[in-house]
Amino acid sequence: MDLGIGRKRALVLAASRGLGHGIAVALAREGVDVLLCGRSEDKLAANCDAINAESGGRADFVVADLNDPGFAEMMAAKAKEILGGVDILVNNTGGPTPGTTDMMSPEKLAQYFQSMVVSVISLTNLLLPEMKERGWGRILTCASSGVIEPIPNLALSNTLRASLAGWSKTLSAEVAQFGVTSNLLLPGRILTDRILELDTANAQKSGKSLEAVRAESVRTIPAGRLGDVQEFAATAAFLCSEPASYITGAMIRCDGGASKSI
Repeated sequence: MDLGIGRKRALVLAASRGLGHGIAVALAREGVDVLLCGRSEDKLAANCDAINAESGGRADFVVADLNDPGFAEMMAAKAKEILGGVDILVNNTGGPTPGTTDMMSPEKLAQYFQSMVVSVISLTNLLLPEMKERGWGRILTCASSGVIEPIPNLALSNTLRASLAGWSKTLSAEVAQFGVTSNLLLPGRILTDRILELDTANAQKSGKSLEAVRAESVRTIPAGRLGDVQEFAATAAFLCSEPASYITGAMIRCDGGASKSI
């Protein structure tokens, strides 16, 4: 299928590793000019070199921290300077530390609300006017299956990502008439460094081995395995495509059937 996004311009947040990196690669393979954002200059540079060598496309990067209060303004300016504008915005963020609700201190709430919610919404608001003016845009926000079915020991993530679900749905109705879509993509257990970190934390909390924790989690997935980053990234690329122009305000699961709700 031709996704119809060759030479579109995409900004992908938190793209130094994991899901963000995978999405940037998938978009570049469709001929999209991609701008990667993250905190690790070495990883971002290596990712861009690999993308450019493989696709012959255009991949650049900006080192930035979503927790910086000036992130949105800086990132919007850099995207304009490097890409000339943004057609596709992939709102991806790192996850907060594991923990229960009684561990959600005001300081932690403020810190992660800034990086996971405020920066995302602020940047989107800065990039939206040009999308609306051009009559085309894609806003894809990566959240978590915890939005649908809260995940034990991830109280902070469950809370903050759920707020993005309400925002994305509200936004979709406001911008649909301008040819702009806004969707939420919910990963389940995709094999990334983040999953290793969470499994390690659960192993330490439960006193079980990492292998036992991993096996228990896989047994809850009807597909019988963890997801692959490329599977998730392919779903993301489609939601950013021309053929997906009538999909908006949706929450799409990529979780191997793990979520039990309808």
